[in-house]
Amino acid sequence: MITSVVNVRAGNYDVKIGHDLIQDVGKLTAAVHAPCRIGIITDDNVAPLYLSAVKASLTYAGFEPHSLVLPHGEHTKSMEYYSRLMETAAGWGLRRTDMLAALGGGVIGDLTGFAAATYMRGIDYIQIPTTLLAAIDSSVGGKTAIDLLAGKNLCGAFHQPGLVVCDIGTFSTLPDEVLSDGAAEAVKYGIIRDAALFRSLLGGKENFDADYTVKRCVEIKADIVGRDEFDHGERKLLNYGHTIGHSVEKLSGYSITHGHAVAVGMYVIARAACAAGLCSPDVARDTEKALLSWDLPTSCEWDYTALAKAAVHDKKIEGEKISLLIPKRIGEAYIFDIPVGKLTDFIGAGEKS
Repeated sequence: MITSVVNVRAGNYDVKIGHDLIQDVGKLTAAVHAPCRIGIITDDNVAPLYLSAVKASLTYAGFEPHSLVLPHGEHTKSMEYYSRLMETAAGWGLRRTDMLAALGGGVIGDLTGFAAATYMRGIDYIQIPTTLLAAIDSSVGGKTAIDLLAGKNLCGAFHQPGLVVCDIGTFSTLPDEVLSDGAAEAVKYGIIRDAALFRSLLGGKENFDADYTVKRCVEIKADIVGRDEFDHGERKLLNYGHTIGHSVEKLSGYSITHGHAVAVGMYVIARAACAAGLCSPDVARDTEKALLSWDLPTSCEWDYTALAKAAVHDKKIEGEKISLLIPKRIGEAYIFDIPVGKLTDFIGAGEKS
């Protein structure tokens, strides 16, 4: 088992990475929180696989587990299911000394984290990610949110987990397209910070080293979050590809998954940056190669005008400017602010190049 430490204002917490950790969730949780009532939030894909084992482990460690199984998919990250979760937590009799546990992918993690941030003005929670995407990205760093009709993640809070337990063995149950969702985020980490990580992903699923990838991605995120917990500067780099990616998700009615949408977003920005002379001309070519090795898309049915229009509610817009994340070269990125009104022309130039 590998432990990565995330240092934030409220204190430090561990990200435990290894195999067969599901059976140790209770022991690991008891090391950071006194036994109490704990509400396990999961979805109907994950529950049949891991819920019983998590409950048994927590019970053995002295906790009193309750569980709520929600539908899988992005639409669960909504006011409707947030309300259901909150009412259920109240029905369980959870108090401020109790906690929640997110068992699943990014949707469950984001929803549960936001509920923990707001239930009784904030209770503790842990993350038990079961997808590659959740393990390397959404479970770490304390960003929690639900979606509004106007856009993705517009209702949220910063609320750090007390512990992240990442059992890499859970990846073996993922369909290829779900594993590729996580690979898109791993490619992002390689582009913005680590060329060696990027190169390791070029071989696709057949040559995938999950242990190395999760460890390295968590290290990168922990390092950045430790310096910019509340997303005022450097942490924006972690949103590479997300401005356009969120547009793709929204325009598709969330039928296109997050990782696949971010893949499109990264390639759109890479082409635009190359067209504008802001990055090495190799960036777009190498990005395309990495994405295709994981069967990830590099285009969508909406043109640059529609993508730019859908981005107007993005959280990275401040006043009349939007922060874009530009890869200078593979392994190094920077923040580039442009007027919102210039976004259409900027990405359009890449599409036409």
